[in-house]
Amino acid sequence: MTAGQPPGPPAVPEEQGVGVSVAVPSVDAAPHSQPVAWRHRHLLDVDVLSADETELVMRTTDAMREVLGRPIAKVPALRGTNVTILFYEASTRTRVSFEVAAKNLSADVVNIATATSSVVKGESFLDTLRTIEALGAGMLVLRHAHSGAPYLAAEHFGGSVLNGGDGWHAHPTQAILDLYTMRRRLPGGTVAGRKVVILGDALHSRVARSNIWSLTAAGADLWVCGPATLVRGLEAWAGSGVGPASRRFTVTSDVNAALRDADVVMALRLQQERMSGGLLPSLREYSARFGLTRERLALARPGALVMHPGPINEGVEIAPDVAEGIQSVITEQVANGVAVRMALLYLLAGVRGPR
Repeated sequence: MTAGQPPGPPAVPEEQGVGVSVAVPSVDAAPHSQPVAWRHRHLLDVDVLSADETELVMRTTDAMREVLGRPIAKVPALRGTNVTILFYEASTRTRVSFEVAAKNLSADVVNIATATSSVVKGESFLDTLRTIEALGAGMLVLRHAHSGAPYLAAEHFGGSVLNGGDGWHAHPTQAILDLYTMRRRLPGGTVAGRKVVILGDALHSRVARSNIWSLTAAGADLWVCGPATLVRGLEAWAGSGVGPASRRFTVTSDVNAALRDADVVMALRLQQERMSGGLLPSLREYSARFGLTRERLALARPGALVMHPGPINEGVEIAPDVAEGIQSVITEQVANGVAVRMALLYLLAGVRGPR
């Protein structure tokens, strides 16, 4: 192994993770035939997942990775199921990985670009949902610019809704694939007790919000760092704690303190499309003070993982040599996203039952 390179995926024993016994489905079989402890018809955010359910997603993802390693990376699990992907915002990674995931499960996939749909003619959100369902959709993957849109969809759509990102609110599948990537890469296969830093525009980031929930639930020592204008409001959440157990995390604008001895550093994109004026003096100043450079990364532990949910603005929130360096697992995050989304589609289809 090259010096400074992060360790490879550990061999995780069956009882590791959260210390619970989890029945893993046989993913070659139909989902409704599997006796697994999954109760959710929709996945709108990670806050609904218990420790057992999170572990079930992790183990099912392991099974899907095995499928992806086969000469023909396909199983008939969702044959006859119509998965409709409806994105009201631009996307590459999430949209394409959901499409690949559904096709790998043998689902029939319909991909709707709102720019070329009746939405541009004034069709309402609910009318679009009714049309999609009337055309046979059984599962809906939805991305929307307005926070809460997937919750409204879940109230009116007869099938299962998966949140592909809503406004500033949540991005559950990204948080799950981030957790999965960390568990595979960190020694011991767990984030418990590990220092994880989210660096950048947390204010506008649905990825940050979902990760704050999932990483504190997994026992990480979580730090959120950025300019005061881009972490405002999070101090109150950190002070009151996350969830019923009031899980704490740290919010700071001190980059050196945040990065010192970090095990994982996740840079976030500056979401200028969601920003109002006056939050930053300039991109140049932001990059100089908060960009993840090789010099700043040296404050973290040797071999610390470098992550980014994408898309990346290289030279702004992260230097190109860091994004493409040996500590980076950014492309691995993208690859793991397919297996994670296969796992979630499979588990949700089991609640829906046979068509």
